[in-house]
Amino acid sequence: MTLKYAHESEYFFFAQLLVHHVERYIDKHPDARDAIFDLRDIYDLFRQDFASTTTNLEAILNVADEYRVETLNGDQKLISHYAIDPKNNSLLLDFNADALASLKQGKSLIEPDATSHE
Repeated sequence: MTLKYAHESEYFFFAQLLVHHVERYIDKHPDARDAIFDLRDIYDLFRQDFASTTTNLEAILNVADEYRVETLNGDQKLISHYAIDPKNNSLLLDFNADALASLKQGKSLIEPDATSHE
């Protein structure tokens, strides 16, 4: 059974917003290996789209964790792990060390292909 995403383009748009937010976070915190974002900040980042911050957040993160960075070991995902912590109203992101180092060295993010997304 295949599920068709009714708002797939919005998932990619919000994933791109989130990943660029992560890039700015990494620029401001060069020693960071992970990040914790308050979901209220994500709500503001997503222009107060409540569905994207709640029900659709998992799908958006599924797209966001497909962003890659070129490394010496091939293209690596920037986000190695994510978790939504509803108790503390936060989003936890762990970064791949190789991808993070390459990003800091000026390598560009490689966006996922929206036409072949599962």
